[in-house]
Amino acid sequence: MIKTMRMRVVIAVVAVLGAGAAGAAETISKDLTSTIALLGLPCGQVVSSQRLGENDYLATCKDKNSYRVYVNAQGRVVAEKR
Repeated sequence: MIKTMRMRVVIAVVAVLGAGAAGAAETISKDLTSTIALLGLPCGQVVSSQRLGENDYLATCKDKNSYRVYVNAQGRVVAEKR
């Protein structure tokens, strides 16, 4: 069950991180919100995000928490508190 959920998160994040359309900002915020929640971290809602690199984002939450969300070398989605 957990492996299936993790795989879905990885697929969603990779799809979002690869998106480059102008209207993708809202989608990226929603997907980052979901990813952070699935990783069990407090956030509430992502209110802004900044692309740091390929598969690498800085997300700022409504509750003032900030996370770096990226895909690590092992292919796992990681969120580090900043």
